[in-house]
Amino acid sequence: MKEKVILAYSGGLDTTAIIPWLKENFDYEVICVCVDCGQGNELDNLEERAKYCGAEKLYIENVIDEFADEYIVPCVQAHAVYENKYLLGTSMARPLIAKKLVEIARKEGATAICHGATGKGNDQIRFELGIKALAPDLKIIAAWRNEKWTLDSRESEIEYCKQHGIDLPFSADNSYSRDRNLWHISHEGLELEDPANEPNYDHLLVLGVSPEKAPEEGEYVSLSFEKGVPVAINGVKKKVSDIIADLNVLGGKHGIGIIDIVENRVVGMKSRGVYETPGGTILYEAHQQLEELILDRDTYREKEEMGNKFAQIVYEGKWFSPLREAAQAFIESTQKYVTGEVKFKLYKGNIIKAGTTSPYSLYNESIASFTTGDLYDHHDAEGFINLFGLSTKVRAMKLKEIGELK
Repeated sequence: MKEKVILAYSGGLDTTAIIPWLKENFDYEVICVCVDCGQGNELDNLEERAKYCGAEKLYIENVIDEFADEYIVPCVQAHAVYENKYLLGTSMARPLIAKKLVEIARKEGATAICHGATGKGNDQIRFELGIKALAPDLKIIAAWRNEKWTLDSRESEIEYCKQHGIDLPFSADNSYSRDRNLWHISHEGLELEDPANEPNYDHLLVLGVSPEKAPEEGEYVSLSFEKGVPVAINGVKKKVSDIIADLNVLGGKHGIGIIDIVENRVVGMKSRGVYETPGGTILYEAHQQLEELILDRDTYREKEEMGNKFAQIVYEGKWFSPLREAAQAFIESTQKYVTGEVKFKLYKGNIIKAGTTSPYSLYNESIASFTTGDLYDHHDAEGFINLFGLSTKVRAMKLKEIGELK
């Protein structure tokens, strides 16, 4: 019997060409696996296409709820943002895809897993670190890094497919390179290759419109959280994946969550891309507004640093690591009282606060107001400032003594 290989399959030109390439160069039986993280109609007719191209079978694994509950929610709770802009849409999905590839490999008794990520990107790292962490015995085939892969353009891939009896309506024309799931869609290529070019948003956007083309009227929305997890939108209880889907529609309508970033890839190069994350941007902002009321100052500061660390861990593909588990444990411990409702208005790319409430709010009007209450005496501040500023004053006294301070 032939050995089996599991191919991470999207139905695009690259993974289509890889099917006959694996059979020709390795004599494998090819089992395709498409992991549905919310790609929508990209999955239409995928099974027929995979088998037409020579695959023995295709698994379509729907992991949308698992993606939302176990991968997106921890990132929201952490407020994990890479390089101040990127909300990790592709990064957080890749480890889950790797996990499912391994599960199917075990089920099928496969000896190898193949992916079509290029040798320049982050995804090769994320896929392979996930596979190594979960199945160190499995062979990994990265087609684009393999010496037997000689296809270097869309034209050559299309010709290769035709030579192997595969004639599909792939276009040789270049278009944006996109990755889509429940959380976001990314765009790279074409005019975005040059950071000097303004994005052609009329041509580029998929999930929504630019702020200029958003409605002239704003729209109020409320989100409810329990222990840092979103549980309802506009008072209606829903599962997390449905809340994100609803927020995507609302955010897209009002031009929310469009970022243009030049980011530092793990492999060392800079890359420019445009990301649409309408629902995710709203969810991050709402969660942070709630935390402002609830977390004490020291915890808030430490959590901010841990959130940046968590973003780096996820971006670098280290999801299945003790460090991610430890970081997530800290973050989850801060969410015990992050319960309440956040109201805001969406208007032309903006998320405008409209009121936040929580039974665990640490905001105390009697302390924060300008009037003197029982819990705060203005005179107490004098002694605090004297001690808090003592080292500053001592240094200034020394500088004056030696003539450095006039």
